[in-house]
Amino acid sequence: MDLGEKSLVASMDPITGAVERIGWLAVNINANDVATFGVEPAFFLSCILLPEKANRKIIKVICSQMDAAAKDLKMAIVGGHCEVTPGLSNPVVVGCAIGITEKGRYVTAGGAKPGDKLILTKSAGVEGTAILATERYDLLLNMGADDRLLKSAQKFFEKVSVVKEGITAFKTGGVNAMHDPTEGGVLGGIHEMADASNLGVKVFEEKIPVAKETVEICRLLRIDPLQLISSGAMLIAAKPEYAELIIEELRREKIGASIIGEFLKGSKKRVIVRKNKLEMGLPRPKCDHLWLALTEKVAK
Repeated sequence: MDLGEKSLVASMDPITGAVERIGWLAVNINANDVATFGVEPAFFLSCILLPEKANRKIIKVICSQMDAAAKDLKMAIVGGHCEVTPGLSNPVVVGCAIGITEKGRYVTAGGAKPGDKLILTKSAGVEGTAILATERYDLLLNMGADDRLLKSAQKFFEKVSVVKEGITAFKTGGVNAMHDPTEGGVLGGIHEMADASNLGVKVFEEKIPVAKETVEICRLLRIDPLQLISSGAMLIAAKPEYAELIIEELRREKIGASIIGEFLKGSKKRVIVRKNKLEMGLPRPKCDHLWLALTEKVAK
């Protein structure tokens, strides 16, 4: 929204689930959406909906998590609402993050240009790895997963924020578009970016970083790490001459990044070159593979 000489960027997302991280995730996931514009998130508001069995302790836990997350991102919590809502089995936190920038000084997911290099930060399936290592911990142990690997995977929640990489990449220059791949994973995020930009894309599977924890968990559950919810990673479309500079600046901030492909003229050609060098159509996820694993309808 343009307000005089300033532009205001706002985003809203709900977080549903256990109390353990719900407040922390509400701040970070909404802040991520603002950061994909290249804008620093500054303000946060929340609407907390609670089951009828909720007590003051639950409210305190959620609000303390939001407070800690906001302080870490240097955001101000400027308002909110809390109520008991009949019919809920788990808390719901609807968050709204807001950032302010100079008028027009931002990018969207739809700004990629033909020839732009496609950069992925961190690795595929960050959030999904953390969720599965937590929610399917006992199952994975029984399937032969190493306890230390699962404990390491649970800490992937700490990697969910993409605010630093979004701001760093944008300030470096040459960024035409950014998008955080959430549901549908990296492949879903790439399609969404290409859809928004009305372009094709060519991606190289061997260049897509996948953490060893993600590889092992997905192998055991027989799901595709490239179609696993990937909050914590950022997709960046950059002018070719800026791509390596962006990666260098991200690495200075201790954020890994790799060029995984490039955008193509026209919207029809969307391909992935597999590790065996076979070129095939870029799969468009029908659903996030997290849900396949959580419902035990394991992908074949």
